[in-house]
Amino acid sequence: MEQRMRRATRGRVAALATVGLLLAATFGAGSAPAQAADTNLVVNGGFEDGLANWFVNNGNASDGAQLSATSDAYSGASAVLVTSRLTTGSGPMQDLSGKVQAGQAYTLTARIKYENESGPATKQFFATMHYGGGTYTNLVSVTATKGQWAQFNGTFTIPTGQSVSTARLFFETPWTSTPSTDPALHLMDFTLDDVSVIGAAPPAPASKTIEVVGKLPGEHNPLIGHKFGADGFGLVHDGRVYMYMTNDTQGYAPNPTTGVSPGINYGDIDQITVISSEDLVNWTDHGEIQVAGPNGVAPFTTNSWAPGITKKVVNGVEKFFLYYANGGGSSNVITGASPLGPWTSERTSTLIDGRTPGAEAVAWKFDPAPFVDDDGQPYLYFGGGPASTSMPPAERFNNPKNIRSIELGDDMVSTEGTAAVVDAPVAFEAGHVFKRQGKYYFSYSSHFGGNDFGGSQQPLPGYPGGGQIGYMISDGPMSWPKETYAGVLFPNQSQFFGAGTGGNNHQSVFEFGGRYYFTYHAPTLNKRINGNTTQGYRSPHIQELTFNPDGTIQQVVGTYAGVDQVRDFDPYRVFEAETFGWSKGVATSKVDGSSAQFGGAAPNLVVRDIDNGDWTALSSVNFGDGGAQSLTARVRALATGGQVQVRLDDVNGPVVGTIAVDTPVGQWAEVSAELAGVSGVHDVYFTYTGPAGADLFEIDTWAFQAATLDLPVTVTASTRCVSGRTYVAVQARNDHDAPVDIALETPYGERSFVAVAPGANAYQSFNTRAVSVAAGSATVRVTGAIGGQAVTTVRTVQHPAGTCGG
Repeated sequence: MEQRMRRATRGRVAALATVGLLLAATFGAGSAPAQAADTNLVVNGGFEDGLANWFVNNGNASDGAQLSATSDAYSGASAVLVTSRLTTGSGPMQDLSGKVQAGQAYTLTARIKYENESGPATKQFFATMHYGGGTYTNLVSVTATKGQWAQFNGTFTIPTGQSVSTARLFFETPWTSTPSTDPALHLMDFTLDDVSVIGAAPPAPASKTIEVVGKLPGEHNPLIGHKFGADGFGLVHDGRVYMYMTNDTQGYAPNPTTGVSPGINYGDIDQITVISSEDLVNWTDHGEIQVAGPNGVAPFTTNSWAPGITKKVVNGVEKFFLYYANGGGSSNVITGASPLGPWTSERTSTLIDGRTPGAEAVAWKFDPAPFVDDDGQPYLYFGGGPASTSMPPAERFNNPKNIRSIELGDDMVSTEGTAAVVDAPVAFEAGHVFKRQGKYYFSYSSHFGGNDFGGSQQPLPGYPGGGQIGYMISDGPMSWPKETYAGVLFPNQSQFFGAGTGGNNHQSVFEFGGRYYFTYHAPTLNKRINGNTTQGYRSPHIQELTFNPDGTIQQVVGTYAGVDQVRDFDPYRVFEAETFGWSKGVATSKVDGSSAQFGGAAPNLVVRDIDNGDWTALSSVNFGDGGAQSLTARVRALATGGQVQVRLDDVNGPVVGTIAVDTPVGQWAEVSAELAGVSGVHDVYFTYTGPAGADLFEIDTWAFQAATLDLPVTVTASTRCVSGRTYVAVQARNDHDAPVDIALETPYGERSFVAVAPGANAYQSFNTRAVSVAAGSATVRVTGAIGGQAVTTVRTVQHPAGTCGG
């Protein structure tokens, strides 16, 4: 077995020819056979499901090939045919990340064949593992005879110190730097079938569920307490704020004993987390968008950091454009049909990279932030990182000129013209633009100095210190000279949240309900999990943004209190159970199907990992004066004996209803409970009880049902005689505490009364114009208001038969 580093041009040594000998020496006849508990870690290794789970090795930009299903199989009905290979490493690949472990041994088998008429009589092939970056290891080799199936059959051990966060298996021919000089020898087509990697499956990952109360009841920051999220970017659409974040939770791996996770690894992050709210306190978890990586929307990218989103009508259709950093070297964009997708990539290469005019000198071509002006012209702001070494040290520090602005095309997925310099003082990264009252505001994160910024230097008077959010004000979206600098918008968050919460920041600004809000992140949840020593896992925060009369911004103060809830929560609808004001000990996950609340385009999530003593809560739920009669939940029981207790205003508050989750285990069902004394505005706590040590159930949705509202009224009806004719007399007394309108209806006529006072009567005697009348009924309609809600109550009253005359 040989491990080596590859660069853009991959160098290999002649010793590769001895790999088979090395394998034989290391894993001879005395090697332990695979245990019975071992499993095949390769999915669709026989290609009976076509090309599912397979793709072309894309470890280097020059790699490329065509994969197609073929009936020329060693066994079964299908195999994969590899054609149009551009490099020796161009071959079928499968991602085994998360399946293989360092220090473990595996047995690899596969069948391979080549038939090129002009090819050599025999050819060596390799099964190779790409561990990310430039680290590749040949695992097993075979020398095949032209036209005959050959078998890979060997065992390999992954070195103990090898990182396996990325582990991708592929098949190739021996490397040469110039394979195109003799394609018959180096780039022949080949067929692959029956691939297997047998070994112990990795142990179940340690739980990532956050068991502490990370967002304290009554506080509104961080926005969520059950997962992390950084670089929040707010989008307002149809009365909701959607927040798109770097998925810090993706790399979170707490030690089962200590509860402490290793430090965050940004290289693992290829998803974007989405949450939304209509009141800025109760947030719905929409899960993650798999943006990058082999199974991502844009598989030609590796990472997805620092998202920025906007919407625009393109060719008559409203679309949503989600921009993200593909590591530090480039940025890209995917397109959504709604704020929640579905998502597609209109590009096959990155949007911003070394080819972007005007961006050549930008070290980090990341942190893309879109902005669409009032006239419909879109712009993108990006960049950051070390200043150019060609600049004087003081300038490198104070005016590094490392951020750019560029016009986007009308399609939102292309650029136009040349990027312009944003001369933001002491700039580091995280550029963002918004517009207010005809002025453009550019905010950004400042750097921390050091050799990348001219060494030991001092900021000019008024310039930002390390890790602060500075801002500029301009008359145009592409004009940002240093003279437009306006000050520090937000100091470093450690000033407000203490030890362990420092570092750089990333922000956005959005307008909602006529107010402006500032988003930022801080490792506050991380701090509450394990004290002042944090590992870099960040959480989203919001503060209100206020302005001085001259348009400058009043410096933001970070608080746990956060912002006010802008409207009460409406309980009388089906809403997602993963909507939290606060929570303890639960997690969320995607399940099949679409969201009951957000429709077919939105993913469906459920609340899971619910144990005895866990709870979730909603802030300021408005049940109205009439109150709630019952609560219905869609649940899947995982154990017997689970219950949901509904409490008001505190996790230990009075129980106003109890749902028994007594449905068949493993099946989704709806369960309900009657409620008592639930009216007005309350915080609502759902507390979960059941057998200790068991996952109790999963919850999909909640729905409260309003109590029936009736206006109090006393009605009577009688018959009487007047001048030999029968009359039906109807009376209605208003027993409400406010005036009501009353309508009396009979087959013999109708009469309406407006604003009948409390305690007063509406009365009418209706002439039947007949000597006698059979028993019958009259209808009374009473219209008024209860707690501001319009209510109509209908009563039917019986009257007796009546006869007048001889």
